[in-house]
Amino acid sequence: MRASLTSQPRIGRFAPSPTGPLHFGSLVAAVASYLEARDGQWLLRIEDVDRPRAVAGMAALQQEMLQAYGFEWEGAVIQQSDRAALYDAALTKLIAANLAYPCTCSRSALAAYPDSRIGVDGARVYPGICQHWQHGDPIPEGAAWRFRVGGVNAPDWVFVDQVQGTFSQQLARDVGDFVLRRADGCTTYQLAVVVDDLAQGVTQVVRGADLLDSTLRQMALITALGGQVPDYAHVPVAVNAAGEKLSKQTLAPTLSVASEAERVGALWSVLSFLGQAPPDALLRASQAELWAWAKTHWLLDRVPKQRSMMVPTLRAL
Repeated sequence: MRASLTSQPRIGRFAPSPTGPLHFGSLVAAVASYLEARDGQWLLRIEDVDRPRAVAGMAALQQEMLQAYGFEWEGAVIQQSDRAALYDAALTKLIAANLAYPCTCSRSALAAYPDSRIGVDGARVYPGICQHWQHGDPIPEGAAWRFRVGGVNAPDWVFVDQVQGTFSQQLARDVGDFVLRRADGCTTYQLAVVVDDLAQGVTQVVRGADLLDSTLRQMALITALGGQVPDYAHVPVAVNAAGEKLSKQTLAPTLSVASEAERVGALWSVLSFLGQAPPDALLRASQAELWAWAKTHWLLDRVPKQRSMMVPTLRAL
């Protein structure tokens, strides 16, 4: 457990990946993080550390869409693709502390390993084949780097999510030593997001509940890097009729920015999805009036304590 950062000035963030236009699920995370940080700072960060997945021009389009919906962020927009030096420094620190080690295991080798099993996020729990490496040993060519979860954590990590409640994992059993940098040199999401949150002084992370299972890995990394863990709130993920998370892969419809009425309808629907019960009269209001109501009436306690919910039919006049 850790001390809460709620007594400090709030710094929240929204961090989309530039793989496609924003959709209803994106708007849910953006609205929730924006309103929870309304008395502090709200930052915008583009999570393009996985460069092969990034679509050219998409980051600019996402920012234009956010501006059309009335979002205002503090300072410059950070892009992970510009921050390799920070990730290198963090990995070097973990290696020096013997909390990271090189791994040459292929996926096929891990799949064939005796007693191989699947962890909480659908990936195989690493069985520790390369754990014998110690800082100062020769580094194998073409290796990935893994985090040594047993180096910093107690048998169980526990935290209280501000929406989902108490959540715990035994990292060694449920996740295993996870990858920080792939063999192709790409820093993974888990390390990049922690380094960025620490560098930007983020005190609260409000995001979709699909990332709940990643949180304790990130807490372990923050602890290993000597940082202070932010407060977390994981809101329900919007899913389609098949129960699939809205995404580019599931053909999620792009948010419309064509008219103020459509934008108001989408924002009203998101507030309703998040349990805020906006009055029907706000469907006839301006976008500015709807935001003013939302900032005055927002309560995180009203957000449904569910991991996922069906996307509603967007309301509009």
